[in-house]
Amino acid sequence: MTPNTTVPTTIAGNNGLRARWNGMAASLSRWVRHDVLALAIRISIAAIFFLSGRTKVEGFLTITDGTFELFRSEYKLPLIPPEIAAHLATYAEHLFPLLLVLGLFTRLSALALLGMTVTIQVFVYPDAWPTHLSWAVLLLYLIGRGAGVVSFDRFLKLA
Repeated sequence: MTPNTTVPTTIAGNNGLRARWNGMAASLSRWVRHDVLALAIRISIAAIFFLSGRTKVEGFLTITDGTFELFRSEYKLPLIPPEIAAHLATYAEHLFPLLLVLGLFTRLSALALLGMTVTIQVFVYPDAWPTHLSWAVLLLYLIGRGAGVVSFDRFLKLA
């Protein structure tokens, strides 16, 4: 065998591997479509914010004294009094995740939660950027692509 005959065999082997890889990727793309991704993202990001909101309340939506103290001491936001910020954040962490799970006003809800994420990143926990970046990417996907087929947005023809 000469070196020249070995090269085409190696290239052909690489092309075969590439073709199999591309075929597998195409199969996954057909299976993991936007609608599946959007539903999974809506549920996962909603859970993060909703569970955070539940730590701030007792009962249905009674904001705890500890929550007000957190907004006074640790979550200090400029321009917004802690009592107002506590109410806004707590109610937002309940409302927008619920809307995301339902797929109702999805883009608006994701945009609101992205605004909260940016606020938390800039003013509260600037060193937590890896977590906030992962939230932002999920929210940006929903803002850009919408809720998908399994949603009230689609049912009501809002998207």
